[in-house]
Amino acid sequence: MASPVSASSGLRALYKNNNREFAMQIDIKTSSVKPVRSTYAYVQKRFGDKPASRYQEASYDIQEEINFHYRPLWQPEYEIFDTRRTALVMQDWYALKDPRQLYYGSYTLMRARQQEVLESNFAFVEKNDLFASMPAELLVKARKWLVPLRHYEWGANMNNSFITGYAYGAVLANATMFATMDRLGSAQYLTRIGLLLDGNQPGVLEQGKDDWLDAPCWQPLRESMEHLFLVKDWGELFVAQNLVFDGYLYPLVKHIVEHEMVGKGGSGIGMLTAFMSEWFEETQPWVNSVLKTLASESPANCQHLLCWIDNWRARARHAASALLQALGANSLELEQLDAIFALRLSRMGLHVEEVSA
Repeated sequence: MASPVSASSGLRALYKNNNREFAMQIDIKTSSVKPVRSTYAYVQKRFGDKPASRYQEASYDIQEEINFHYRPLWQPEYEIFDTRRTALVMQDWYALKDPRQLYYGSYTLMRARQQEVLESNFAFVEKNDLFASMPAELLVKARKWLVPLRHYEWGANMNNSFITGYAYGAVLANATMFATMDRLGSAQYLTRIGLLLDGNQPGVLEQGKDDWLDAPCWQPLRESMEHLFLVKDWGELFVAQNLVFDGYLYPLVKHIVEHEMVGKGGSGIGMLTAFMSEWFEETQPWVNSVLKTLASESPANCQHLLCWIDNWRARARHAASALLQALGANSLELEQLDAIFALRLSRMGLHVEEVSA
C-alpha cells in the first residue's frame, strides 16, 4: 500500500481585468497520509505491520476453518476441510511454503513465457520437417516411449487434483493446484508430439492407449497409477506421486531422450521434450522443501514418510525396471536411478533401507 509523497509546486497565472494584467502565484501542495496499516490484517497478524509480498497476501491464512454448514455426505466423520484427512500432523500447516513463492499472477506469467518458447520449438520442428530426417528406428522408439506417457501425466493430474481438494493450508494447496495444471499441460504436449510423429494422424494415439492398457512393459506402471487413485491419505499420495514415481520416471525419460534419441540424431525430440526436464528441475525444490519440513516437524511424521517412501519405491522400481528391459535403455541401469533417488532423499535428511533388484 503506497502512501502519497509530499510535494509542492508553484504556478504563476496571468489574467486581465480592465485591460490591466495581474500576476497571481498559486501554490499546490499535497500532504502525505500514513496508512492505518501496511497490509491486510490477517497477513499483519503473522508477519507484522510491514508491506507484504503478493505471495504472502495470496497464500497465508486463507484456509476455511469455521462456519461450515454441514459435513460432507460421503465422509460424515470429517469436516469439509479437516486436518485429520492425513496421518501427518503439523502445528502450523502454513510452514509448508513454496520456495518458488508462486501465486496465480507469477505462475501464469512464468508458464506463458515457457509456452511461447515451446510453441516456437514446435513451429521450428514442423516447419523444417526435422522428423523426416530422423532414423526410422528412432521414430518408432519415440512413439513407444512418449505417447503412452501421456496417460501417466493424466494420472498425475488426477492425483494432484485430489491432493488440492483435501490438503490443508493454502500454501500447499495452491502449489498442488499449479502442479495439477502442469501435468495436464504435459499430457497435452505429449499428445501433440505423438501427432507430429505420425503426420497428425490419430492412429498413433490409439496405439499409445493400447500399449498403456495391454503392453507388458507398461502394466506395472499402469497398475501402480490405478492403486494411487485409491489412496485416501493425501499426504501419502503426495509422497507417492510427486516424490517417488516422478523421482524414478523423470530421470529415466530424460536419460532415454538425451542418450537414446538426441545422441543418435533425434534433436527434434529433444527440443519438444525439454519442457519435461525443465519442469522437473523447477518443481523438485518445492517437493523437497515440503517433505523436509514435514519430516522435521516430528518423529511421527518422519516415520510416516519413510514408510510411504519404502512402500511406493518398490512399485516405482518395478515399473522402471519393466520399461528399461522392454525399451532397450542399455546405457542406463536401475541402480543408477536408485542412486539418483537416494541422493535426493539424503539431501532432505530422509534415509530408507536400500532395496534389492
